[in-house]
Amino acid sequence: MWTEEKLEAMLTEPSDALIEDMKKIKGDIMVLGAGGKMGPTLCILAKNAIKRAGLEKRVIAVSRFGDATVRERLQRSGVEVISADLLDNDSLNALPEVENIIYMAGRKFGTDGNEYLTWAMNATLPAFVAYKFRRSSIVVFSSGNIYPIVPLASGGSCEEDPVGPIGEYPMSTLARERAFEYATKQYGTKVFIYRLNFSVDLRYGVLFDCAKKILDGTPISLATPCFNFIWQGSANEIAIRGLLHAESPMRVMNVTGPETVSIKKAALRLGKYLGKEPIFCEEEGDSAYLNDASLAMETFGYPAVSAHTLIRWQAEYILDGAPTLDKPTHFEERKGSY
Repeated sequence: MWTEEKLEAMLTEPSDALIEDMKKIKGDIMVLGAGGKMGPTLCILAKNAIKRAGLEKRVIAVSRFGDATVRERLQRSGVEVISADLLDNDSLNALPEVENIIYMAGRKFGTDGNEYLTWAMNATLPAFVAYKFRRSSIVVFSSGNIYPIVPLASGGSCEEDPVGPIGEYPMSTLARERAFEYATKQYGTKVFIYRLNFSVDLRYGVLFDCAKKILDGTPISLATPCFNFIWQGSANEIAIRGLLHAESPMRVMNVTGPETVSIKKAALRLGKYLGKEPIFCEEEGDSAYLNDASLAMETFGYPAVSAHTLIRWQAEYILDGAPTLDKPTHFEERKGSY
């Protein structure tokens, strides 16, 4: 029986590899933008790994924390909490100096019509953060959609491929990377750019979006015929372990699952578990946002949970009536409009 408590426990259980790497990470860890979808479980996962490693190390979560329950959950887990608006320079400069930074702050949805806010968060703020923490090792969350849409036969974009963002959100995300790249060249800051392509939490994500469309009887577009995704527990582990791989010049790595998954096949499998036939629309396309995460597999190992297992878990989680989040991914978007 799935519950939110069971899910959170699974997402925050550290692997042996994370525990061993935590012993090598020198100093405390501060997570900027920790109140979002991935941040709370990442912070608790880091704290649990520290405890299991027998270390005394601080994990500090920084966010506006509009949801008081998130703040309380973090504090119960031993994570220190700082409420701050990072766009306020006084608040940013008041943050303590910490050896390790995981930068998760960003803005995506609601960009259309408020583009200036997205650019402020995704492009302006990173320059100030990069300077403030120029002596730290920094893992910077980015996105796989800064690459162009590629043919399915390509196997996905790899780190050496040229970027080609479509739309203001992906363009501002690339600007975030460039701000930290400047820091690596100007100040020698050690940076690990983490290009994520869809993490799955069961409360939200690409599989949840597909399942919801099936249950609602909403057609699923096949114009984008394939996608990548990764178990959020593994995605968070890579972000933490990435602190050991921050370099100057900066290091770039794609983070997603090893499978290129057919949206149609995933939906049919979900529909079988859910007991309802999916409806499809539009002809199957021949291109998609796809990322090749071979380098991440070589560096960190394969994710702990396979795509097939995640599909089954997603259906079970919904059928068990566990809590979900109203945060669609818009995985089918091809024109960069968010």
